[in-house]
Amino acid sequence: MLNIYLARHGQNEDNANGILNGHRDLPLTNIGIAQAQEVATKIKSVGLVFDAVLSSPLNRALNTAEIIASVNDFPTPEIMPELIERDFGSMTGLAQSKIEELCAPDIIKTETVTYFLSPEGAETFPDLLKRARLLLNTIAEQYKDGSVLLVTHGDFGKMIYAEYYHLDWKDVLTLFHFGNSELLLLSPDSSAGEAHVFTIMQHNT
Repeated sequence: MLNIYLARHGQNEDNANGILNGHRDLPLTNIGIAQAQEVATKIKSVGLVFDAVLSSPLNRALNTAEIIASVNDFPTPEIMPELIERDFGSMTGLAQSKIEELCAPDIIKTETVTYFLSPEGAETFPDLLKRARLLLNTIAEQYKDGSVLLVTHGDFGKMIYAEYYHLDWKDVLTLFHFGNSELLLLSPDSSAGEAHVFTIMQHNT
């Protein structure tokens, strides 16, 4: 049986400044580093062991993965390009506060995040589901059992979760907040409602 653990990166400079990052590649903040260290320590405290650590190529995810691996003496993180965040298209680099003005009514609002659905040049959530399925198939072929850690991003992480549990993507967007450095478990022995392993203090506005 294969258990897949899914972590989001720590806070980076765009997160702290309320900027839509997508494929932008700014570094972790000091808070983001502390968040990564916190989840790494929590992983160690409960005795979780990963056979592989796979990361998005973006620095905010890779640096988070490196901190987790270093604290726990896990294998050196391997970059998996398929774990990259959603391409935000024309919204890349804009202020989060502009989402409703520029994208309404084609949005989904939650208490913490306003999701834009299909601005020019952006990957849609159905696009992300397809990428998530290919990713999960690849991982299942490479790792038959044990535990694997994937370090990824907010939007794509939610779609990996949705695809794994065969849930409607619109429902998943409003179901929970996938915060910086939080950890989810995707497992045949764990239901969708039991996915959260650790929550981490959040600092983004």
